[in-house]
Amino acid sequence: MVERIFIGVAWPYADGPLHLGHIAGAYLPPDIFARYHRARGSEVLMVSGSDQHGTPITLKAEREGKKPQEMASYYHQGFLDSWQRLGISFDLFTTTGTANHAAVSQDFFLTLLNKGYIYRATVSQPFCPNCQRFLSDRYIEGTCPYCQSAGARGDQCDDCGKPLNPAELTGPRCSFCGGTPEFRDSEHFFFRLSVFQDRLLDWVRRQTHWRLNVLNFTLRYLEGGLKDRAITRDIDWGVSVPVDGFEGKRLYVWFEAVIGYLSAAKEWAQLRGDEEKWRDYWQDSTARIYNFIGKDNIVFHTIIWPAMLMGYGNLNLPYDIPANEFLTIEGRKLSTSRNWAVWLPDYLERYDPDPLRYLLSTGMPETSDTNFSWREFVRRNNDELVATYGNLVHRVLAFTYRSFNGCVPTCEDMGVKNTQEIKHTQYTQSEINSFTILKNMDELLSKCRFKQAIMEAMSLAHEANRYLEEKSPWKVIKEDRQAAAKSLYVALSVISQLKTVLYPFLPFSSQKLHEFLGFKGNVEDDGWEWHFLPPGQKLLPPQPLFSKLDEGLIEEEVSRLGQGHNK
Repeated sequence: MVERIFIGVAWPYADGPLHLGHIAGAYLPPDIFARYHRARGSEVLMVSGSDQHGTPITLKAEREGKKPQEMASYYHQGFLDSWQRLGISFDLFTTTGTANHAAVSQDFFLTLLNKGYIYRATVSQPFCPNCQRFLSDRYIEGTCPYCQSAGARGDQCDDCGKPLNPAELTGPRCSFCGGTPEFRDSEHFFFRLSVFQDRLLDWVRRQTHWRLNVLNFTLRYLEGGLKDRAITRDIDWGVSVPVDGFEGKRLYVWFEAVIGYLSAAKEWAQLRGDEEKWRDYWQDSTARIYNFIGKDNIVFHTIIWPAMLMGYGNLNLPYDIPANEFLTIEGRKLSTSRNWAVWLPDYLERYDPDPLRYLLSTGMPETSDTNFSWREFVRRNNDELVATYGNLVHRVLAFTYRSFNGCVPTCEDMGVKNTQEIKHTQYTQSEINSFTILKNMDELLSKCRFKQAIMEAMSLAHEANRYLEEKSPWKVIKEDRQAAAKSLYVALSVISQLKTVLYPFLPFSSQKLHEFLGFKGNVEDDGWEWHFLPPGQKLLPPQPLFSKLDEGLIEEEVSRLGQGHNK
């Protein structure tokens, strides 16, 4: 039975370029998962988009003297370019600025309102006398009442992860002018999150397949009790509130941005000419929804969004929320305000995408924070991609190409009668047990255990290298051409398997290897299985898959930290 897999990926704020923390935390994992499932034959829909309505956009636009839409459009195009160059294979990467998203968000709002899950209330809101406006989320900062962090915002504390309301902050100040706000009454809509307490708790306790860090964090938060949350704000940028008298207010970004998973699915369906296709993922009970996010977004995806879905009704809840922890840079916490980050566009200007995908996969912060260092980047590229995997591929392909007329060894070369004999003899079933690797990786990838899966794949490359040293076909060929042909055929078969199992992680080099081996089309199209390598198949002249890096770049790149993104 074909699986239906919906992959909803965190929506980045369109207020700056992407950095490696974004990629390791929320964007590389879903791409690995999507590529694996597509190769496996699953029906996959992976969506996300630029969050254009967050106050980070309006705040930065004001400081730079630009319109919010100008700012958002600029960075959205940058995201699209980065996805293409890094190989992040979205089926749709849209924005929260579309008419479709506004319509779906307003429908969601009105449905919850009509069901009694949204109500009006007059609340005291921070108002800056200097700026003459109400201050929403990131326009106000102060001390977190829970962990005492001095840099908490009006919507959330990044240090402890708690969602906040501006009135909860101690020592609030306007983040634009630094002045002390006063509180004035303003009428807003609230979501009755509290009524979903028991239902959510029962649902979460049954999610035993979630990562323990996600499950435990969510349970602790739920057991502390839920409070209703405002879902409108005093601002003129965002999705309009579809109720008379609220023309000067907008839907709160935390409320409408998560609806983007549904609105993007509907937009995708419209673009493919089948407007009801989104239902296959959102209303078919056999479909599974995965949300890939960073740990700072756990509460919104394990509590608030599921509560909204429960209230709306007749939509699938998330099956899994494999949130990643944070990535540090050279041993220090990543900080965009201090420019302590490796910006993705800058990286892609200087280096190939697969080495970065490899490093972030082998050190993926699945259960704890991990560190990126340029020294480790160079070491893993040179010692593992070049010396272990790349060298295996190149020496086998180059020697075979020279010794067997540019072809995979034939039945005659190997001293067997026909291809059926090759299929059923022990040596073609790899002598290296690559079938077990495929099964193990299938199990790991299906459970979003990417770090362990790529190490499993690399263990096959190590085993193939040991096999080659033992068989030494470049020595044996002088005395026993058939024995050399057999061992080279085994090595080629393993290499063919490696390009399949490494494809989700290293799509660019896997496609090159696919073509070097004489296969047509895309790696993904051949499926997630062991492929019989046809004897006599014409090989392409081999080229190195990876390039060795000079260690001098380490000092050069570290010196760039703190200098900011090169626009």
